[in-house]
This record gives sequence, structure tokens and C-alpha cells, in this order.
Amino acid sequence: MPKGIYNVPKAINEPVKAYAPGSKEREQVLAAFKEMYNSTTDVPLYIGSEEIRTGKTRTINPPFDHKKVVGVFHDAEKEHVEKAIAAALAAKKKWAALSWEHRASIFLKAAELLAGPYRAKINAATMIGQAKTVHQAEIDSACEFIDFLRFNVEFMTKIYNEQPISSEGIWNRMEHRPLEGFVYAITPFNFTAIAGNLPASPALMGNVVVWKPSATQMLSANVIMEVFKLAGLPDGVINMINGSAGMLTETIISSPDFAGVHFTGSTGVFNDIWAGIGKNINKYKTYPRIVGETGGKDFVIAHPSSIPAQVATALSRGAFEYQGQKCSAASRAYIPQSIWPEVKEQMVKDLASFKMGSPEDTTNFVSAVITEGSFDKLAKAIDAAKASNEAEVVIGGGYDKSVGWFIEPTVIVTTNPKYDTMETELFGPVLTIYVYEDAKWSETLKLVDETSPYALTGAIFSQDRYAIEEATKALENAAGNFYINDKPTGAVVGQQPFGGARASGTNDKAGSVLNLLRWVSPRTIKETFVPPTDYRYPFLG
Repeated sequence: MPKGIYNVPKAINEPVKAYAPGSKEREQVLAAFKEMYNSTTDVPLYIGSEEIRTGKTRTINPPFDHKKVVGVFHDAEKEHVEKAIAAALAAKKKWAALSWEHRASIFLKAAELLAGPYRAKINAATMIGQAKTVHQAEIDSACEFIDFLRFNVEFMTKIYNEQPISSEGIWNRMEHRPLEGFVYAITPFNFTAIAGNLPASPALMGNVVVWKPSATQMLSANVIMEVFKLAGLPDGVINMINGSAGMLTETIISSPDFAGVHFTGSTGVFNDIWAGIGKNINKYKTYPRIVGETGGKDFVIAHPSSIPAQVATALSRGAFEYQGQKCSAASRAYIPQSIWPEVKEQMVKDLASFKMGSPEDTTNFVSAVITEGSFDKLAKAIDAAKASNEAEVVIGGGYDKSVGWFIEPTVIVTTNPKYDTMETELFGPVLTIYVYEDAKWSETLKLVDETSPYALTGAIFSQDRYAIEEATKALENAAGNFYINDKPTGAVVGQQPFGGARASGTNDKAGSVLNLLRWVSPRTIKETFVPPTDYRYPFLG
């Protein structure tokens, strides 16, 4: 493809709104929250042009008020899954043939709708259904989602513009075809932006998608489909279904037309999907693309030269914003003895000032964890730490599920660097700290690298540049997103492409060109203008 013709609006990160008292955006989001909270949303299956209500429903309950019902969503039977696959394949030919500009325009329009008239609605849905504060919803369901949609278009044009060189008398060019078949998108509860991006990015590249959102994210998933349809996404390009996860996945990966999976979730589930694909490998028309971001046991390690206030703030934010339910949340930390008393003192003050409750009260810094299952797992880990002779709960440790699934932000200090909560992914507001001897910096770096099977995010703090370089090299395989003097959360699309390796996924970097390349199948075309008419080469003469 010739260069220079793929000019699109320059992608710029969406500004984060402040939601300060008296601001217009604060009034709008709280009004949208109230309206949605006091109504009952009925979320159908979106298959082709149909909104299907099976009557087999589950309720949508806010985690911070679990007796309240704000909606229902309909579960699919196997016949609906097969219908979604058929709808996707029926839409494929026309969608794949659509000019890239018109595919791009749909998702750019979706970004504009989210930035304007749908901003309050999608943020309110995320606040209610996923228990995010208004700030956490804003940086996720508004800003990051908008960024994904805009930057993906820019990345797509870079892919199309990158062309091979041509010799005299020859024109070489590269096509980037969509995959042959359909893509299965499986998304988590914790980021509305991920829920929107995982089906949208393959679709942008000309693929058709069957999308299964998390059962605990259905309120905002419904808004995503509303926005995509309003933006002009043709029927069947993205089909949204829910139901028994095992039945859905088994049905989908048994299809000969299955061409890839775009996944964010637990390592165990991803491993099971991969194994299932392997068993079915002889069924497929093409080798499926397997793209996944999975678990994490993300770390912070401070050097003795670190500034205690900076370390304490990074831990307070990095471990406890959104109740520690970010894939990137700090859940294990290594603090030198010399600065630990100051770090602890500030963290005690910080966490004592945290307010916890409904996101509708904008003075709350944290809310509830997502489900009773999550609550029970976290409470069990906290109780075990309280009873252990290797650990001590130094901050928090309380929990209450009478109204919502509320777990106090909790800090455990352990004398055993391999203590259970230093190794086990908990996905909640529990941070475990190991205090190490200052002189054992290098040994502790090795410990950080070897403790966890995961490698998603990690952060180091130091004022010593030699120590920073040493840590950067020693931990090169321990985190796909590595932070120097910053918390390990808050990756921004286009700035810090996100993804990890080891047991944390395939590291295909959502929010970059690398991810979009996984959703195309290149075709090289060589055209010779004046073909030879004699087989003989000069050396034969």
C-alpha cells in the first residue's frame, strides 16, 4: 500500500476530569448514578441484529449493597452460542471488505460518544456494577477506553503504512488480512476499558467477534454495546453473550472457524483454554491466535536510598486503589530496615484516613470487593495471618459483609519472604511486606525475581542510579511493565503498553501496535511488470 494516504485524527490521551464539588461532570455522573441505581436494567444477548432474552436470568447487584437489585442479564444456552458464531461468520465477508477508513470511523465515533454524551452513563454503570469510585471509573471506563479506541486507529494505520521495499521492475506490497474465522473475546470485571478493547481491537482490523463479558460487569458491558451500535457498528460484527463459562468456551473452541482468543482473566482459566485449543488443533482451518493477560503478584522493592514518603504513597495508592483489584496492584513489597519505621508511620496515617463505602459518596477512597467468593478468600487469608507465627497484621484486618463485600485495606508484615500471601494471588486490598536487611539489596532482588511465577508489573524505588541499573537488569524477566520511582499501577494507552510474561500472559501489549498485529494475517504480494521470457541465466552463457 502506498504511504502517506492514511492520515487520521492524531490520537491524544483523553484528559481526566476532576469531579470536584460543584463541577458539571460531578453533577452529571451522580445524576446518572441515581437514575441507574433506582431502575432495573434488562441486559439481553446481542446476537446479529437481535436482542435475545432467554428468560434464564441472573441479577446484577452492587458489591457495596449486595441485597440491592439494579438489573438482570440473560444467560445463553448452547443454541445461542452457535447462533452467535453463525451471526459473526455471516457478517464477516462484508465487514472484512469494508474500507479501513469506515471501520476506523465507527470506533472513532464511539470514542467521541464516550467522551461526551455517554461519559456519565458508562462511568455510573462502572461505579454501580463494579464498585469503583468516580475517579477510578473516570480513568477506566471513560479515559482508558477512549484512548484504546483512538490509539488503535492510529496503530492500525501504522501497520498498513509499513510496506516492503521494491526492486527495479517489481512492486512489492503487504496486505494485512483479518483472520480466517472469528475471534472469541473473554473479558474481566475489573476494567470496563479492557471489556471494550478486547472485542473492539480485533474488530477494527476486520475480524468478527463473539464476546463474553464477566458476569460481574454486565451493567457497563450493556452500555458498551449501546455505544457501539449507536456508533454504527454493523450487526454481527461483535456479538455479546453470557452463560456457563465452560459451556460457552467448549462450544466456541470446538468450531472449525475458531481463529483466536483475546483473553484477560485468571491464569488457571487461560491454561484450560489453551489446553482445550491444543486438543482441538486438528479441527481448525487455521492455527488460532492465543492472546492473554492473566494473573499477577506485583511487587514494590525499595532501596535504602529511597525517600520513605514516596514509597509509602506508592504503596497506599498502588496496593489499595480500587480495593487492590487491578491486575497491576502491588501485593508484595520489600522494604529495607532503615526506612521501614518511617514508611510504616505514614502508611498508618494514610490508611486511617481512607473512607470506605458506596461510590455515590465521593469522599470514599475505597469501596467493596467484587463478590462474596472474593470476600471469603480475602477474609480467610487475613485470619490466617492473624494466627500465624510468621506474620502480623499491622494495619487493617477487619471485614464485614452484612451490607456489602467490605474488606479493610490490610497490611501484613512477614518474617518469611515465601509466606503464603507473598506468593498467592489474592486480588484484593491485602499487601504483604517483607523487611530486609539493608546490606542484602542484591540478595533481595534475586528473591523478588524467584518468589512468584508471575511477571506482570513491578516497581523499584531508589535515589541511587547504580542500584536502579542493577535492579533493572536483575528484574528484567520479573515484570512486563516495570516502574522506576513510581507505583506499579496506572499504565496509559500509547505511553506504557500493558502486558506481562511468565504466568502473567503472552505479553502482547494491549495499547500498542504489537497487539493489533496479532489480529491480522499478512499476505505478501509481488508484482513483476515485465516477466522474463527465457529461462537461461547469464552464468549459462
